[in-house]
Amino acid sequence: MSRTRTAILAALALVAGASGTAVAAVAPEPGIAAVPCTVDYKVQNQWDTGFTTAITVTNNGAAKYSWAVKWSYAGNQKVTSGWNAKISQSGTAVTAANESYNGSLASGGSVSFGFNASYSGTNALPTTFTLDGVTCNVDDGSGGGGGTDPDPSGKVDNPYAGAKVYVNPEWSAKAAAETGGSRISSQPTGVWLDRIAAINGVSGGMGLRAHLDAALAQKGSSEEVVQLVIYDLPGRDCAALASNGELGPTEIDKYKTQFIDPIAAILADSKYASLRIVTTIEIDSLPNLVTNTGSRATATPACDTMLANGNYVKGVGYALNKLGAIPNVYNYLDAGHHGWIGWDDNFAPSATLFKQAATSEGATVDDVHGFITNTANYSALKENNFTINDSVNGTSVRQSKWVDWNRYVDELSFAQAFRTQLVSVGFNSGIGMLIDTSRNGWGGTARPTGPGATTSVDTYVNGGRYDRRIHVGNWCNQSGAGLGERPQAAPATGIDAYVWMKPPGESDGSSSAIANDEGKGFDRMCDPTYTGNARNGNSMSGALPNAPLSGHWFSAQFQELMKNAYPAL
Repeated sequence: MSRTRTAILAALALVAGASGTAVAAVAPEPGIAAVPCTVDYKVQNQWDTGFTTAITVTNNGAAKYSWAVKWSYAGNQKVTSGWNAKISQSGTAVTAANESYNGSLASGGSVSFGFNASYSGTNALPTTFTLDGVTCNVDDGSGGGGGTDPDPSGKVDNPYAGAKVYVNPEWSAKAAAETGGSRISSQPTGVWLDRIAAINGVSGGMGLRAHLDAALAQKGSSEEVVQLVIYDLPGRDCAALASNGELGPTEIDKYKTQFIDPIAAILADSKYASLRIVTTIEIDSLPNLVTNTGSRATATPACDTMLANGNYVKGVGYALNKLGAIPNVYNYLDAGHHGWIGWDDNFAPSATLFKQAATSEGATVDDVHGFITNTANYSALKENNFTINDSVNGTSVRQSKWVDWNRYVDELSFAQAFRTQLVSVGFNSGIGMLIDTSRNGWGGTARPTGPGATTSVDTYVNGGRYDRRIHVGNWCNQSGAGLGERPQAAPATGIDAYVWMKPPGESDGSSSAIANDEGKGFDRMCDPTYTGNARNGNSMSGALPNAPLSGHWFSAQFQELMKNAYPAL
């Protein structure tokens, strides 16, 4: 996936301003002199009287403990509201200074913030940015998470850049019907194809074609992304029961011919060629083959079976091959989350297994546009009150009970590092990452405002961590969780987008056994009285009570997610 570089700022600004898309900036390529900072300024949405912009600043100089970014507009643009920075404006000059929680900016580190603004006439993009008074370079980018230049296949580098994202009217209606739900009911969420019947619609609901038709109607003259979750592998979710699927461990042929082939046929219809279709391929599958097999304490017989018969690898490879052949489909392969494969004995083996799946059943690495982390999970996006390099009284944070020797403490650092690992095993250098932020905000009154006490490494970590789960292995309907960062394109280096792939308010699994015809079992991890197993350190489940089957609407959870949203609603 190639990108070009543009050296003449004025020319770039003219082109970008005319199109309403991004001015991007990145770290220098080999052979180009280092610059003190880079700025990535992206207009995500624009209408007749206003626009929304995301900015990522990368510091290539000495570490900072506070920062201020400045730029000026050529027109009458006025910032009306912002997030993740204190933004002020005097005339055409704008200053964005750090908040109390994001003042630290390491050498090579990045920080992201955004704002809404009004304008009339022409919304020309700024051409010069400074970080603490030093001019940053601006060009059109390279590496994951920002550009829109086409690659040889005809696909754009980042499908989210310069595009709207489909708002599922079925989810939107449920959200809007909730008290206060209209505040988020217009957010884009993933459409889950989690059984064969979902292709044509279940119980009178919208099928795949209906969603794509609705996306065309929403699209108008703009670019539009549609997000699909492809989720029906044989023997699905071998380490859990709440999201077991309809296909048995050996039904790989049925998966191919009755699930993937019909989906591919619909997506290949020329009627939908103008849509950018993002497919999230088989969450919670391949990582299980690394972490829950063999002699590990976390192993399950079902995962051993799927490792032995190879049908996870075959199914993923087949899906990548069939869907990747469609010019406007962008495959993102599930990559677990930091609290699953962030440990040394999981990190590299997972990347190697993903490469195996991506080169099976006729697929190649070119069929993988990127990866997604934290799908339907709760791992905090960025822990600001401690780092993996901290120590307390000579004891490393890695030795705390919460971190437990993991090398990562949050999703952003994990996703960026795992992207590098994936490239090292043979995936294309232009791959981008998605992070599901639908339920990882952890705001509300329980959110720490600073580091924990230094009495011990555990008081330090537990007192400061945003993620308030009892154990990082807890995954079902977590009590205290909140909505995370709102969906946005190119929010950080290497990240194509923050997304809400899991629709907030849809249950992870039932709190007690419920008879159903959806192939979904009862998992004790969804029972609030459960005292745990080896996969969650024999801890309480932390699940909310009275939950319905996975995928069904859970009003109490939706209300809690809104109450604990961060950034707050």
